[in-house]
Amino acid sequence: MSLGFTEIVLIALFILIVFGAKRIPELARAMGRASYEFRKAKEELSAESREFMEAAEKSAENEDLKTEKAS
Repeated sequence: MSLGFTEIVLIALFILIVFGAKRIPELARAMGRASYEFRKAKEELSAESREFMEAAEKSAENEDLKTEKAS
């Protein structure tokens, strides 16, 4: 289900009528900021999970070494 040219034009006209020409740039800026913050949070979570996995792998390796030395 894709939008055709006519549907896009109708949606744009509806937005223009509802919000007015002065509010559209403000809304676009707010959406841009929200997108930036979302991307930033996603990257931080990815980095944090990567660090957690690396720490868990390192801990598991250390446990394996301790077990081998004890044997």
